Amino acid sequence: MDLSKYTERIREDLVAAAALGDEKTQATAAALATATESSTRLALLAALSELAAEVSAALGDRTVHVSLDGADASVDVRKSGAAEEHPTFEEMTGDISRVTLRLVEQMKAKAEEAASQNGVSLNAWLSNAVSGALKDQMRGPKRDI
Repeated sequence: MDLSKYTERIREDLVAAAALGDEKTQATAAALATATESSTRLALLAALSELAAEVSAALGDRTVHVSLDGADASVDVRKSGAAEEHPTFEEMTGDISRVTLRLVEQMKAKAEEAASQNGVSLNAWLSNAVSGALKDQMRGPKRDI
């Protein structure tokens, strides 16, 4: 699902509302609309993730996962029992180690915003993201690591 049409709609609505003001107000609204596009996309992803959690709880035997790749959100439905076939991430973990991660500034800012929206630190958010990616990989076909 391309989220661009939704972020574009919000941007257009903000610019249309500002059309009632003077040129400076209109220019400011256009700049704000462009600047908030990333956070709007993250807010939409958060709403889709909450919906996925509610649907997962209602389904019981399946889980719904939402992921974002650029402007595209995708939904994946899996059987809950699939994780039992492979060792869990928790079973494979050991001592905590330190890692230096270099990110593009915009990606770091988006990750910090996502972490803040989830009420966790950036470190905890990144750890959860890596954990989720590893769990997803373990559910898929066996691969050499």
